[in-house]
Amino acid sequence: MKISVELTLTPIQDDYEPAIINFIKKMRESGLNVKENPLSTQVYGEYDEVMNVLNKEIKNTFEAIERGLMYIKIVKSDLSDYAADF
Repeated sequence: MKISVELTLTPIQDDYEPAIINFIKKMRESGLNVKENPLSTQVYGEYDEVMNVLNKEIKNTFEAIERGLMYIKIVKSDLSDYAADF
């Protein structure tokens, strides 16, 4: 089953940028289809593969920061080729 996931990491601490950059780099290294914009990171792929990577990398990120939030939206569909038609 294909899914699309939108993630926004918000470390609640000073010096927050390294945690965000490291998380994005780990997503890029995962082999998944990853797209980024200034507000979020999108990850596309098979459910089990995406969730296994997210489980590992979210845990690693949370262990590396003092406090933080991870906003996650999951859609049961591959929206990687989405283009607005309006």
